[in-house]
This record gives sequence, structure tokens and C-alpha cells, in this order.
Amino acid sequence: MAYLRKNVRTLTAGERRRFVDALLTVKRRGEYDEFVRLHIDYYTADGEDGLRAAHMAPSFLPWHRRFLLELERALRRVDSSVTVPYWDWTRDRTTASVPWTRDLLGGDGRRPDRQVMTGPFAYAAGHWTLREGVTDAAFLTRDLGGSDDHLELPTGGELRRALDDPVYDAWPWNSTVRHGFRNKLEGWGSGTGSASWHNHNRVHRWVGGAMLGGASVNDPVFWLHHAFVDLQWHRWQSAHRDGRYLPEGPPGAGDEQHGRVVARHDRLPPWDETPDQLEDVSRIYRYA
Repeated sequence: MAYLRKNVRTLTAGERRRFVDALLTVKRRGEYDEFVRLHIDYYTADGEDGLRAAHMAPSFLPWHRRFLLELERALRRVDSSVTVPYWDWTRDRTTASVPWTRDLLGGDGRRPDRQVMTGPFAYAAGHWTLREGVTDAAFLTRDLGGSDDHLELPTGGELRRALDDPVYDAWPWNSTVRHGFRNKLEGWGSGTGSASWHNHNRVHRWVGGAMLGGASVNDPVFWLHHAFVDLQWHRWQSAHRDGRYLPEGPPGAGDEQHGRVVARHDRLPPWDETPDQLEDVSRIYRYA
């Protein structure tokens, strides 16, 4: 039977505690840092050579769907009642709202060094030391809202513009494409500064701190954010019944994207599943 992923705002106090406890256990066992390393390894940008599986490519959505499932399975080995909740950032939009509570993810970072000082994932609590990342900082950092940029989280209208696009993705299958649901949701835009970040990307920027870059998994909000992104793929599929993952076949030898993107029936590294196999996971989980 499929299990349920809930909106984090609807979790009971007991459900919050069990979710946090399972995360801390996975961290203590050393498994969590493996997830951080995996995301760093697959954070390949347009300008780099080789296959792009996790970002700036059509497989952004199935790759993170599979990644979420791996984390969720690790949590459920600790406590079978736990699932990954989602954070609806179009509704819970302030630094005082869920999930930034002391019994869940804790709050913003302090001004001098952006170190998170509250909640179970604060370094001072003794359970959440960063061991994998692009800096030497051992503590979790956040800069909610961007103290310098004064960012706002994406609105429902901005999200709707992605959901309304009936095509999954389009050539050249990277961060520069302006058509297709995938990049409108992933959020690579034109120009510079905050205006070039949309939906998924803007949320990473809004949280700031550890959520910036390939080591963003170090902040547990990563999973709540990506569960909501995954829900949008489900909603897009429901709204566009004929919509399928694209490209259906790999770009040809003369295409600049040859060998750089995962086609519908290609293996999605580092796993043996294909995007086609991950389009329907209704037998595994559903959303409340």
C-alpha cells in the first residue's frame, strides 16, 4: 500500500518529533553524509563536460525523485511511520512560519556568521556537524530571505506559470531553455541577480547559507523543498495527461547535447532505473 507524504504544516507534534529523530539517527549512522556526497558528485553544470543528470537537464525531476526515495527509505528503516513532508513555500512564506520552528528545523542563522542556533540541527545541540561540503564550516548556516538581496519566495502565480506549460522540456535541454515545464520549475532564468532565479532555484537562494550549491543537502530543509518540487511534477502530470518526459530518445551524434542528457529510456545514474520507470510512483507514495 502506498504511504502518504503530508504538508509539513499538518504534522502533529509526535510526527514532527519522529521525523526529526529519524533524521538525526541517519546522520549519526553516517548515512546522511553519503547523501551529501552523492549530490555534490552529480551537481554538474552546463559549462562542465560530461553527462548532466541532477541539474540543468531534463532528468532534474526524476533524479531528485529517486534521491528523495533513497533518503525516505533510510528514514523508514529507522521508523516505518516516517515519510518526508513537503514545505509549500507559496503559502508558508515567512521566517516565523513552518518549517522554521524550534521543534522542527530551527530558525535563521545569527547575523555574524549565519550559524543556526536554534532547533535540533543547530551545531550547539551536538547532533549535526557538517562533514561534507564546499567550505570548512562545521555548523549549519542560513540567511533566510537574503539579508542583502531581500528576496521573496516564489508565489503561487509564478509556480502556475510553470505548471501551465504543456511540454515537459525542450532543446537544448539545459539551463538556457525558455520553454517547457522542467526549467520553468527548476528556475534558471536570464539576466543577473535575483531576477534570474525562479521557483526551485529561488527557494535555495532564499534559504541561503548551506542551501547554496552542491552541498545543499546539509540543510534538512532540502528534502522538504524537493518533496514539494516533486509534488509539482505529479500535479503537472495530472493536468497534462499526454505529457511525457522528454527527450524520448538521446540527442544524435551531431547534437551539442549528445552524451550530456538522459533520455526517457536511458539509465539514470547512479541508479539502474530510467526516467520512464520513475514517471509513475503511485504504488510507492502519494501526497496529502
